Amino acid sequence: MTGARDTNGEGVIKDSYLAGAGWVVAAHGELDQDTLGPLEEALASAADQHRLVVLDAGSVTFGDSSFLNLLLRVHHLTTLRIAAPGDQLRRLFALTGADTVLSLHPNVEDAVRAS
Repeated sequence: MTGARDTNGEGVIKDSYLAGAGWVVAAHGELDQDTLGPLEEALASAADQHRLVVLDAGSVTFGDSSFLNLLLRVHHLTTLRIAAPGDQLRRLFALTGADTVLSLHPNVEDAVRAS
């Protein structure tokens, strides 16, 4: 499955910003091997600079195994929390057991405040 890029040229990154003690990267659209580049760069950069990184996944419509692999790699670099994953991502995490490893939260605010 090939993800579609948005029309303004920013790819799958919707926004990035400081929130509390962490850095939030908001992604959108389909996240697969063809679209992950910008997200990988954003998460790696955030992990280099912040002890807490939150991925706002509320607008992510699809994630495949390459997306999951990226999350697990970032999880080993920093404290990674996933905010607002939709049904497809929750299913991916549950089927692979990643939901026992990754920190999932209903929204960005809860992810930033979690201890």
